[in-house]
Amino acid sequence: MSDVERESMEFDVVIVGAGPAGLSAAIRLKQVNPDLSVVVLEKGAEVGAHILSGAVVDPVGIDRLLPEWREESDHPFKTPVTDDHFMLLGPAGALRIPNFLMPPLMNNHGNYIVSLGNVCRWLAGHAEALGVEIYPGFAAADVLYNDAGAAIGVVTGDMGVERDGSHGPNYAPGMALLGKYVLIGEGVRGSLAKQLISKFSLGEGREPQKFGIGLKELWQVKPENHKPGLVQHSFGWPLGGATGGGSFLYHLEDNQVAVGFVVHLNYKNPYLAPFEEFQRFKTHPSVSPTFEGAKRISYGARAITEGGFQSVPKLSFPGGVLMGCSAGLVNVPRIKGSHNAVLSGMMAAEHVAQAISEGRQHDELVGYENEWRASDIGKDLKKVRNVKPLWSKLGLWLGVGLGGLDMWLNTLFGASPFGTMKHGKTDAASLEPASKHKKIDYPKPDGVLTFDRLSSVFLSNTNHEEDQPIHLHVKDMELQKRSEHDVFAGPSTRYCPAGVYEWVDADGNAAADRMGIDVKFVINAQNCVHCKTCDIKDPNQNINWVPPQGGEGPVYPNM
Repeated sequence: MSDVERESMEFDVVIVGAGPAGLSAAIRLKQVNPDLSVVVLEKGAEVGAHILSGAVVDPVGIDRLLPEWREESDHPFKTPVTDDHFMLLGPAGALRIPNFLMPPLMNNHGNYIVSLGNVCRWLAGHAEALGVEIYPGFAAADVLYNDAGAAIGVVTGDMGVERDGSHGPNYAPGMALLGKYVLIGEGVRGSLAKQLISKFSLGEGREPQKFGIGLKELWQVKPENHKPGLVQHSFGWPLGGATGGGSFLYHLEDNQVAVGFVVHLNYKNPYLAPFEEFQRFKTHPSVSPTFEGAKRISYGARAITEGGFQSVPKLSFPGGVLMGCSAGLVNVPRIKGSHNAVLSGMMAAEHVAQAISEGRQHDELVGYENEWRASDIGKDLKKVRNVKPLWSKLGLWLGVGLGGLDMWLNTLFGASPFGTMKHGKTDAASLEPASKHKKIDYPKPDGVLTFDRLSSVFLSNTNHEEDQPIHLHVKDMELQKRSEHDVFAGPSTRYCPAGVYEWVDADGNAAADRMGIDVKFVINAQNCVHCKTCDIKDPNQNINWVPPQGGEGPVYPNM
């Protein structure tokens, strides 16, 4: 950060991210010691604005955090799961997999279909009632360290900076928020977590983190097509056997249905476009009838951590810890992470409160790192640790079958014949040159069931000031042309679900895969929905996502 003079505020604990992990940590800190001063920073314009998840929530974490929550009239858990379907899709039909074949951990009965954004809004109310200070619209831009190298706080981003980096008429420097401990719960591929993992080598000895991209729409459907409490998970078509991913339909309250699609980001074909695969999925004969006469009301996209047990980095560093999706605590086959986020926030809070009660500060909370694997978090992730690598190495048919067998063996006997498998390559390194693959001819959207990117981004309520510095940093533009365009045929134009990236010729025409001509890389940063896919999938790791001005980006209602 620059040497600009900044105001500072001191707290006992500084928490970055008002997601399930950050808010649960804040609540638990005040439950343990009401005298602690706790602040939560949230880059979204409001709590929940940037939260995107399916979501079917296992309430195990909420039950421990707020045991009497069911007695509250305003809680967001309105729709319990009543029916649980697992489907294998082919081009023209679907096969339902009997529930008795599924490992018990895949059972969703007892869980709730919710808007995770609304869960976070509800948790924020509990936190504020306990005296937690929550600052929405403040993006944490950097970590502050003391002379010993320990984290002592964060700096929020400057506001009112012009495109050329100069200070505009409304310039206001960011603030320094100092704490005895800093808790990082930014979500998937958070910019501060990424820095901390690198600075303290927290990924050393772990497998590379793996990711997926999740795309979601919320629809208002006709009452006769609505089945409250129905959860339908599917895999297969339209993805081929070599590309991992899955899909879901969740029937919430008020005639609303959430439809989503996940593509594992270790796919090889640079011509594959997750957004277009999602649109194709909705045309399947077992899916499209749900949306007859329906209205699409919201859209969003977000990366998902998929590395699981063997990819979780070291969670403690001098002065703080990683929590939730910043730590990679998602259970991939269950498509669930919020329960582990809540549990990790509570665990972190208890270690922090204990340390402060002993007069400690800025040291490393090694107890948190040492505890998580033996906790319910570790037990949850260990049972499914081989599902992702089996699918990646063996493909859909054999990989999914053996993954199911492996979950059964881990559940029944606590062991696997595969041990703990490795993931191998990063998702960026998994992409292959365009010369090894054929273009994919995706159908044009009909504007009724299938849509284009820009009309979708409009529904995400995304907004960024146009004259601020672009928050998507290309480190070497010449490398981008020489490799991303010339070798990989411009996959950024396809993996981005918001139309941020374009390769254009001198006349402004699309030129992502037209070799041998002069092209320009255009970044439409205003469209960015903060999914972080570019930061993950660029084959040269040449794009770095950093937070824009606080409060900008999507504003997701009920997502």
